[in-house]
Amino acid sequence: MNLSSLSSELNLSIQELRAKAAAAGFFISPRANKLDNFLAKQILDKLRQQPRNAPSAQPPANTVIELPSFIKVREFALLLDRPVVEVIKVLIQNGVMATINEEIDYDTAAIIAQDLGFEVQAKATESTATAGLGLLHEVLANELPERMTPRPPIVAVMGHVDHGKTTLLDAIRQANVVSGESGGITQHIGAYQVKHNGKLITFLDTPGHEAFSEMRARGANVTDLIVLVVAADDGVRPQTVEVINRAKFSDVPIIVAINKIDKENANPMRVKQELAGLGVVTEDWGGKTIAVEVSAKQRKGIDSLLDMILLSAEVENFRANPDGKTVGTVIESHTESGKGPVASVIIQNGTLEVGDIIVAGSGYGRVKSLEDEYSKKVKTATPSTPVEIAGFSIAPQAGDILRKLDSIEKAKEISDFSLKQQRSHTLRSKKQLQGDATSKSLNLIIKADVAGSLEAIEQSLGKLKNDEVTLNIISRGVGEVNESDVLLASSSGAAIIAFRSKTNPKAINLAKQKQVSVDTYEVIYELLEDITTAVVKLFTPEYERTSFGKGQILAIFRTEKNQMIIGGKVTSGEIRKNKQVAVWRGEVEIAQGEILELQESKIATKEVASGREFGMKIKVAAKLQVGDVLESYEETLKQKTL
Repeated sequence: MNLSSLSSELNLSIQELRAKAAAAGFFISPRANKLDNFLAKQILDKLRQQPRNAPSAQPPANTVIELPSFIKVREFALLLDRPVVEVIKVLIQNGVMATINEEIDYDTAAIIAQDLGFEVQAKATESTATAGLGLLHEVLANELPERMTPRPPIVAVMGHVDHGKTTLLDAIRQANVVSGESGGITQHIGAYQVKHNGKLITFLDTPGHEAFSEMRARGANVTDLIVLVVAADDGVRPQTVEVINRAKFSDVPIIVAINKIDKENANPMRVKQELAGLGVVTEDWGGKTIAVEVSAKQRKGIDSLLDMILLSAEVENFRANPDGKTVGTVIESHTESGKGPVASVIIQNGTLEVGDIIVAGSGYGRVKSLEDEYSKKVKTATPSTPVEIAGFSIAPQAGDILRKLDSIEKAKEISDFSLKQQRSHTLRSKKQLQGDATSKSLNLIIKADVAGSLEAIEQSLGKLKNDEVTLNIISRGVGEVNESDVLLASSSGAAIIAFRSKTNPKAINLAKQKQVSVDTYEVIYELLEDITTAVVKLFTPEYERTSFGKGQILAIFRTEKNQMIIGGKVTSGEIRKNKQVAVWRGEVEIAQGEILELQESKIATKEVASGREFGMKIKVAAKLQVGDVLESYEETLKQKTL
């Protein structure tokens, strides 16, 4: 931010600004003409309590202005008939650092206009077309069942680092490379297809969990099945748990591939036991999850794994309409010399052909070429087929939804809208969701952009059901958040969740008056994670005991009221001073106490190791006896998880 803009906003000369900022503890370089936006806001927050010139006159009552979806700050100020400096000042006060030539979105402009005394309404002609998770759901939901045909399953191979994901993918790929294909796959496009028993399977070959998480976070639902790779010699690890949680959220079936069974210390039974502890119970343990033992390195069990994938696909009955609306998901993109922006896309419904007009996120254009995973040019791509597409104006992002349109003008319009969304400055009403700790309930009102988004959110929230906390969806609907929603939220103690939906300006003011939380989201996983956090915080925390070691009492030296001086020997672990101690007599815990003093060889110490003798002054209500066992431990408050 320019120093002159900040000084004008505070009604100070630049010299006065420098002096007052220095007095408030801020350093501004003598040569600086610009300030970091964060520093500028800090200075503004500190100094804006000082007396200022009288504000400009308020507009006449009931002044109504029409706002587009996006507007430049300069044009916004002209529309309001207010000085640009005043508009920028109010923007900064609301946490939005936008310059005179930058754009703000409708929601932000509506809030600022209301702060300045205007009534707001959206321009009726504005296009707010978006192509996300909701569009994909709606396309598939609206297809006639009789036109749907089976399609190959789309499989993501995931698991903890070094558990053999890449080796397994390579084993599957090499076993199915087309005979005579020189050099195998010559171009990595993020996915490939294999044929097994005459049926196709599409494998996602994305670079690890980050790409998968990015696609899911941006609304993409490309994966039908997850092959969870767990090393037989290592068992369940942190990323294993992450994959399981992601699968539960997105309702994607899991097939467990227990890898590295060729290792000497392989223990598949331990893997199954650990998975059962996480709710993933394999078939041989009485559950529904398929588990296959494989050795990717020795190419063992690969055919069995592919058999199970095809069996699961048959049970799940994955279908699409090759003649329906064409939509797909971008799995990765880049700019390639000689081709320009290209994107790897998996088609999920309809058929894409060379020459079709397409849009995905902020990229649009006409399909110049389609290439498969072998860099061979193809003319069409049907459901579940991965292809690399050339012809985009700019490269879309992973997770963007691709669709085919009838006109290049419409594609450009959607692309421009997406670009403005990315570049505009946005003021979001994001607060921490809180439930009712007394009733252990979280009440929500959900508004979404389209029915498909609403359906996807409700399906995901269904996974949060538990026996302790109640998640109540008081109301749900499509469209903007209105005054009725706010009144209902106020009367029911609910928070409003708006997914890619605007909030009516009057509803914004009413929400402030009623102190109703209206949280706006553009990313579905941010929404789900915030709600999950709110649910988890309502759980009653439990204490977790960590045992450090045990020692046996060998002698009683002195007995006082609630205190004793004893001698003993550490039998396992270590005894630590300033930690809690439990007294065991046989199999019964008879008392708990506190170690006041701890000595080894008559020297004060903080801990005594196994096999060493100790002297101890202990605070305890019970009368201890020779032979009693002392357990040194620590209790910590642990928050439950879903």
